[in-house]
Amino acid sequence: MVSGVSEAKLVTFIRVLLKDTVMKKMLFLIVAVIYSSQLIFAQELSRDERMKWWREARFGMFIHWGVYAVAAGSHNGREINKAGEWIMNRGKIPVAEYQQYAKQFNPVKYDADAWVRMAKDAGMKYIVITSKHHDGFALFESKASKWNVVDATPYGKDLLKPLAEACRKYGIKLGFYYSHAQDWNNPGGAAARKATSEGWPNPDSSKIDEFTKANNGHWDAAQTTKTMAEYIDKVAVPQVYEILSNYGDIAVLWWDTPTGMTDEFAEKFQPALKLQPYIITNDRLKRPNYPGDFKTPEQKIPNLADLDGKDWETCMTMNGTWGFKTADHKWKSSETLIRNLIDIASKGGNYLLNIGPKADGEFPQESIERLKEIGAWMKVNSEAIYSTKASPIKPLAWGRCTSKETASGITLYISVFDWPKDGKLIIPEITDQVVEVSLLESKAKLSTTASVDGLIINVPAVAPNKIATVIKIEVKGKL
Repeated sequence: MVSGVSEAKLVTFIRVLLKDTVMKKMLFLIVAVIYSSQLIFAQELSRDERMKWWREARFGMFIHWGVYAVAAGSHNGREINKAGEWIMNRGKIPVAEYQQYAKQFNPVKYDADAWVRMAKDAGMKYIVITSKHHDGFALFESKASKWNVVDATPYGKDLLKPLAEACRKYGIKLGFYYSHAQDWNNPGGAAARKATSEGWPNPDSSKIDEFTKANNGHWDAAQTTKTMAEYIDKVAVPQVYEILSNYGDIAVLWWDTPTGMTDEFAEKFQPALKLQPYIITNDRLKRPNYPGDFKTPEQKIPNLADLDGKDWETCMTMNGTWGFKTADHKWKSSETLIRNLIDIASKGGNYLLNIGPKADGEFPQESIERLKEIGAWMKVNSEAIYSTKASPIKPLAWGRCTSKETASGITLYISVFDWPKDGKLIIPEITDQVVEVSLLESKAKLSTTASVDGLIINVPAVAPNKIATVIKIEVKGKL
């Protein structure tokens, strides 16, 4: 019921109106005004307004998932070098042969609700998932290409819809990674110009090398039956419209590898972005004329000297690969991951930490364990991460500093990695402006002494947290 009127009567009333030419024009005019106002609203949103949540979040989850999880790093009994999600390219696997993996992709253990809860419990504020990676396989139902989870796999269901629902349920922002240029399955998509077949001693590797040199990185004639312009118009642009139209509010569009891109191609994606007024994008659509809203250093944390004042986000794996790979056991410790997060926040950046789910839909146990340990630290120390800004003081050899501006001054959060043996910490550039110093976790107050070298803080003999103990310093006025 709508204000006492049944839905059937309301539909009948609208149909009557549409039979009247004047009323029909008025209805179309109203719709046009509403649509136009939405576009104006999107244009009026400043970059700072769109970036506000992202700058406060500081921590997100990257998810690389696709049919490459079935191969898990090996093809025909041979392990293929490099990251798991690049197996088709690095192994120079023919299109028809690679597509057979989709017949084994049946993630019956996929639980989007559990995924999002793990991210939330770890202290992550947003998720970015590979809606389509370079192998061209879409995790969503697509009318632009049959190479998608609904049409090409026994699972037969859209994987993004339940994830979008779970994100809304738990208040997590959702973003989509989309490989807009490289696509090794949909004809016309670009391919990285690697002229050698790495890790797979294919009997025909010499022929493959000759073909890739002559065909801009492609190794299978099936990849070259259409032009890149056709691919952009018929697959990439329509799919971006699909992912920005069918899943509610989308916070981030994470482009990747602008191989073969032109400004003309890049411009074709711009109208689709207007479907999401609050959306932010990264810097990988087409350099340099489409810089996006933030930079994306990969697998590294920038040095202070390399930062230029722009927003940035480090994306990084937990082990050595983005997509699931059985043989990769190079897992970073929880201590390293937590300290990476602190280090990145101390320089004003965000940390997008990757998970590579298995083909059945489960997270690797090693990832689950690390998420829990990160979450335990964040549960008591997240105040030192969320909504913080870069350190305003000199770099600390034994830890890191984040900060927040307050009405009366500034609050510093000192994360101590190496606990002092003499029970004294010296914080440079701070003297008599200090209001209070305390341990963030226990709220216990700490005594201090001013010196020519800075503020001396008297700390317990043993570090309360072996990974990183946070000391909160409230300062009056500006440093």
